[in-house]
Amino acid sequence: MTAISPRASISAGLWGGALALLLAGCQAGLRPIQGLNQPLSSLGDSQSPSLNSDWLALISSRAGNRAQVQLIDRRRNAPVPLPGLNRPDSLPISVAVDQRGERIALVRQRDDRSELVIHRRSLQASQTVPIEPAGVPQRVSLSADGRVLAVEVSRAGLWQVDLLELP
Repeated sequence: MTAISPRASISAGLWGGALALLLAGCQAGLRPIQGLNQPLSSLGDSQSPSLNSDWLALISSRAGNRAQVQLIDRRRNAPVPLPGLNRPDSLPISVAVDQRGERIALVRQRDDRSELVIHRRSLQASQTVPIEPAGVPQRVSLSADGRVLAVEVSRAGLWQVDLLELP
């Protein structure tokens, strides 16, 4: 039989106590952010959230309507219009927003193909971003300053992550 040193026993006890405290803290449950969850639930089905201190971007759809990108100003708890972004001929798949709420990165399906798009809110303009080498974008993430995109891309059956610098 192996003897356990008093030091190892104390260390194990401390780790066990810390783990118990951590788990006990989770049992109380997470509380919804007051004032924001109610407007979010009115958007219908929601997915693909991108969150930062002031903005929440997500894809939502109400019964019978096409999915659309929504941008929520968290300071006002209100949606912000996105003219030029949501198109009737496309289906959003993944969305991300920068810290200022200026740039929105979007993967959408259009004409049986997926495309990566950057939308500049102040210009009300969207631009398709080419993926080289060619691939099928699936998920997107945007740096806080809006200058770097991380894109999950499928190429020949393999999933890869591309980092793209934006001007």
